[in-house]
Amino acid sequence: MPAVRQEMRGDAAWITLDQPERRNALSDALVGELRQHLATALAAPEVRAVVLTGAGPAFSAGADLKSGGIGAADNPFVEVLKTLWEAPKPIIGRINGHAFGGGVGLVAACDLTVAADSAVFAFSEVRVGVIPAMISVLCVRKLGVQAAMWLFLTGERFSAARAVELGLVHRAVPADGLDAAVEEVLALVRLGGPNAVREAKQLVRRIPELSVEEGFRWTAAKIAELFASEEAAEGMRAFVEKRQPRWAAKS
Repeated sequence: MPAVRQEMRGDAAWITLDQPERRNALSDALVGELRQHLATALAAPEVRAVVLTGAGPAFSAGADLKSGGIGAADNPFVEVLKTLWEAPKPIIGRINGHAFGGGVGLVAACDLTVAADSAVFAFSEVRVGVIPAMISVLCVRKLGVQAAMWLFLTGERFSAARAVELGLVHRAVPADGLDAAVEEVLALVRLGGPNAVREAKQLVRRIPELSVEEGFRWTAAKIAELFASEEAAEGMRAFVEKRQPRWAAKS
């Protein structure tokens, strides 16, 4: 049986971790299949966004400890995290349930995240004698040093509401409203030009890594490039003509 499945819903590729009996633990098989599905979705021109979710009561329990975890030095899970973080299309996390360890890493790697308000999160690695090593690269960026220090050292569980306060998750909603909330996010993303959305994601990723001078120089060049694009011309024509731009016509 496949560990991950993918389906198209309109112009969004929904990728589901599909081993609920194992709480979607990050086995070699699941990570390998997730890499393949992400590559397929991101390469497809008809896909404007990717939704990442899990089947069953858990989003992901993290490392598959029964198979030795994800402790190899050359680790394919790193490629999954990098792919999500750097993807040219928005990645929307539909966090259906609990996320522990590496599962929280997947949450942090998403761009826009909606969680069931019943979901629970934890960096549980210290409880089994290891650390949240690879996922820290993204999680510390999302949480900040102070919150990460507490959560990494204590392994304390925290709620979806707390995840929103910490900046790990954007919204927490009742579980039965999760799909509707995700569709709302998709509808908002579709209102933006596909290239502009891609560039906006890269803007957020890159600016913290630049000095103030480098930031102004790079953004000045980037906005000049985008103003000269056909997408921007269409957006401005649509504004003047009081109509939706072509990319939003089906929203």
